[in-house]
Amino acid sequence: MWDDDLHRFGLVALATDLTIEGDAARLMPQGTRLHVTRIAFENPTTRENLLATGPRLRAAVDLLVPGVTLKGIGFGCTSASAVLGDSIDALTGNRAPVTTPAGAALRGFRALGVARVALMTPYLAATTDLVGDHFEASGIEVLRRSSMGHADDRDMAMLGAAEIVEMAEASDHPDAQALFLSCTALPALDLIDKLEARLGKPVLTANQALFWAMLDEARIPATGPGALFGTRTW
Repeated sequence: MWDDDLHRFGLVALATDLTIEGDAARLMPQGTRLHVTRIAFENPTTRENLLATGPRLRAAVDLLVPGVTLKGIGFGCTSASAVLGDSIDALTGNRAPVTTPAGAALRGFRALGVARVALMTPYLAATTDLVGDHFEASGIEVLRRSSMGHADDRDMAMLGAAEIVEMAEASDHPDAQALFLSCTALPALDLIDKLEARLGKPVLTANQALFWAMLDEARIPATGPGALFGTRTW
């Protein structure tokens, strides 16, 4: 295997995701390098279409700089990772530790000592439930589930900041210890600090959690928005 002084990571993104690479460029620290490939995805974000991403993962991972050591691999879809669950590792071939947004959110909740959350998504309600049910099955109490009603992740990527902030504030629950904003296409990274100041609690987004968890798993210190980037599990 080829190796060098850079900490190299891989990312498998959906073909239709307009947001994740821009967020990654802001969150990956100096000394790291992210190599990206994409897999086909057919909207709308139904359970059937999300499950169809699974068989495509192994071939995509094999295209990530073959023969080069990777510190970790991220899969860029929150709802698909909630549906695929523990099968992700087998589907990707165990080349390197695999992190998903759903798994990263759970890791973040544990690091922050959070057991009760509010969930906001840009999805249809049925897709929101896929994520909420996954959290519940993993021991996290989801006190409120809020959906913006979009079926296509390209539309989700075009949402404006004011609309996202308004929905996020309406989605909070007084007993929730944190708010999670789902979807790697959602342009919410710049809104985390503002929302945390207004809500007085941690706000996690899919991309923030994904790249924090990838770096945390590799024990690479990094800075970023929100309370989450102030925590480590090592």
